[in-house]
Amino acid sequence: MGLLQLLKSQFLCHLILCYVFVVSGLFINLLQFCTLPVWMVSKQLARRINIRLAYCLSSQMVAMLEWWSGTECTLYTEPQSYRFYGKENAIVVLNHSYDIDFLCGWTFCERFGVLGSSKVLAKKELSYVPVIGWMWYFLEIVFCKRKWEEDRTLVAQSLQKLHDYPEHFWFLLYCEGTRFTPKKHQVSMQVAESKGLPILKHHLLPRTKGFWVTVQNLRGKAAAVYDSTLNFQNNEKPTLLGVLNGEKYHADLYVRRIPLDLIPEDEAECAAWLHKLYQEKDSFQEQYTQTGRFPGPIVSPPRRLWSLINWLFWSCLMLYPLGVLLTGLISSGSMLSIIVSLVFCSAGTVGVPSLWHLYFGGRWLKRVTTTGLINHFLLDCDLYTTCRIMPSQLLNTNHHFLPQLQLEFVG
Repeated sequence: MGLLQLLKSQFLCHLILCYVFVVSGLFINLLQFCTLPVWMVSKQLARRINIRLAYCLSSQMVAMLEWWSGTECTLYTEPQSYRFYGKENAIVVLNHSYDIDFLCGWTFCERFGVLGSSKVLAKKELSYVPVIGWMWYFLEIVFCKRKWEEDRTLVAQSLQKLHDYPEHFWFLLYCEGTRFTPKKHQVSMQVAESKGLPILKHHLLPRTKGFWVTVQNLRGKAAAVYDSTLNFQNNEKPTLLGVLNGEKYHADLYVRRIPLDLIPEDEAECAAWLHKLYQEKDSFQEQYTQTGRFPGPIVSPPRRLWSLINWLFWSCLMLYPLGVLLTGLISSGSMLSIIVSLVFCSAGTVGVPSLWHLYFGGRWLKRVTTTGLINHFLLDCDLYTTCRIMPSQLLNTNHHFLPQLQLEFVG
């Protein structure tokens, strides 16, 4: 391990990275709050300002992946599709298998200049979380409660509001709904078998209702769906902690551009189309497992300096006053000041990484009722559907699974 790599793996460096991200994020949230009066005068101007402010925050994460970790992101795509990237609105369908696949998705957005305006479908609870949640609120991210009766209208209205959005955006969707794990895959494939759906080897069953609602309400605004399949060379298992430690990964992303007009408007036909898409994604993953590459040529755009410049700017802006404050407290020679400094540093040591873990490494607790109603991500392929299963069916499925009904964590 080189000296630089050793430095990157130190906890103090991690603490500094987390501090800069969280404190600068709160400052950016304050600036976003100040755009509310602008919104009353000019909605489009307020939107453009919030796109830039959102970029200031999310590009710090991209810079950590690209410049701190040095992770290489290789893009496989057709040249005729490449010329459209960054020049149109699109729905990006990503597989959800790794801790950092969201970072790779953001890197894809950054390479084509749409990171600041990129959208996701997120849980309503996240809108109350400082930094990322508040940033997404002002960025008009689409939030859902995962209750189909309410979300059918709520999500549709939020998507309709994007029809007059002033800049190109990509709407990132994880149709699997939760991160791939062997246990979730086993249960998901048992559902597939019970519904007569093809078995997937590398993916969970996609949730079709959220996809259908997104496609229907972005028709006329989004031009295409970007089917995106991610994997890592040499069977790497990337983690966010590894990125913080400066470990270098090698990501390969295969992107196909599918015009939105080719996707059926009927809900049942759209669901069948999405299942077929995931069968194709599964075959691409299998090919990658066998050959170490995706089909098609490599046309990777270079990483941009803007994310690094932005990261360095916020680091200097946030660390300078902290350094001055701590230096002044310690140099004063006052025992009280030294104790205050130690308490401050200790609080930061515990609090800042905890917030960081909440945003990117935490797991959201999902409860399952004791009446046998199992949350959608466990046993159903639809985003908003719950599934009733008899205890005998559950025991026949997996006799070790019953204790997991009390608490389930979503990755």
